[in-house]
Amino acid sequence: MKLWLVTIRLALRSLRRNPLRSGLTALGVIVGVGAVISMVSLGQGARAALQEQIASVGTNMVMIFPGTTTTGGARGGWGSGKRLTVADARAIERQIEGLHGVSYHRRDVAQVQAGGANWTTTIWGVPPGYARVREWPVAAGDFIGQPQNDTAAKVAVLGATVAAELFGVGVDPVGATIRIKDVPFQVIGLLTPKGQSAYGQDQDDAVFIPFTTAERKVLGTQNLGAVDMIQVSMASSDDEAIVVEQLGELLRQRRRIQPGEDDDFGIRTMSEMAATADSMARVMSNLLLAIASISLLVGGIGIMNILLVSVTERTREIGIRMAVGAKARHILAQFLCEAVALSAAGGIVGIAVGIGVSHVISTVSGWPTLVSPLAVVGSFLFSAAVGVFFGFYPARKASRLNPIAALRHD
Repeated sequence: MKLWLVTIRLALRSLRRNPLRSGLTALGVIVGVGAVISMVSLGQGARAALQEQIASVGTNMVMIFPGTTTTGGARGGWGSGKRLTVADARAIERQIEGLHGVSYHRRDVAQVQAGGANWTTTIWGVPPGYARVREWPVAAGDFIGQPQNDTAAKVAVLGATVAAELFGVGVDPVGATIRIKDVPFQVIGLLTPKGQSAYGQDQDDAVFIPFTTAERKVLGTQNLGAVDMIQVSMASSDDEAIVVEQLGELLRQRRRIQPGEDDDFGIRTMSEMAATADSMARVMSNLLLAIASISLLVGGIGIMNILLVSVTERTREIGIRMAVGAKARHILAQFLCEAVALSAAGGIVGIAVGIGVSHVISTVSGWPTLVSPLAVVGSFLFSAAVGVFFGFYPARKASRLNPIAALRHD
């Protein structure tokens, strides 16, 4: 134990002898560790943001939309198939158990006016159960009620972005009148902010009106009851596989799809979307980590180069130590200690730099960052391993010097 303490003390003394060179040598490791931590933090932040955005759409949700059509050998895109209907949604609600709620919507883009202000936004025609399925509470007023949907009432519920653009930030719009395609609507509610969706769209940039009002007085339709999408909220995510299977069977029956024929509808679950988004974010995180690790390896090469120079400069010193009884393993240990001390010191400073850079990126650019304790510990241990790996060759070279030849070295 005492021998190791002496070896470590000698190694640190050698590094203090040339502080500028030691600092410049450790700079590569500092940059490498800082880059690893900041890049991993950026990747982790992106993953967390994606998961939050997917959760904001509504948990335990299944989405059903029209599929594709084939006419004369030409295949249409998604949504070109036979339209879904309100009757489909009601059949799902009646016949499938374990559901928290069922909703549907029609949507289009239109200009909304209020006083002297105007704003182009998305108009959503939805039933009363939409807010429950989306888990979207109101901040003021009320959401659309069943009587208003039954009578095609001209009432509207605003998203936070639309309310701010038409009436100003912090102003309660409930009770005000807006015009959608020159049709007057009374604002009865303001929704709580939802933020961006997983696709980067502002969910609060929306106006919600009764579904019957949308299809009869604002958006229009060729077939009453046709919807763009049906959304099903499950009581428990454990029932997902069963619910999806039952939905497929029910819709194939209602749409008279024979065995062996392709479905003309699509079913997507939030768990599928979450898995896809998480996979994409993980790939991005690994890519950033790989790029940042290159700079850490470059720092290790710098340590090896400086130690090789140090071995040449201290050849006579090594010869003297061997002449007075130092063994090859003692010389090897000393140079390895120097390499590890350089890389570990660089790792500690690099951790501080990486955390600082992560906060700067988050503050300046607004990108989400999440500092991972695992990345901090892992990058420090990796920096120490880099010191051992790249320091071994110079240390081995020093330990194999011939004592007599070393003493003759100028």
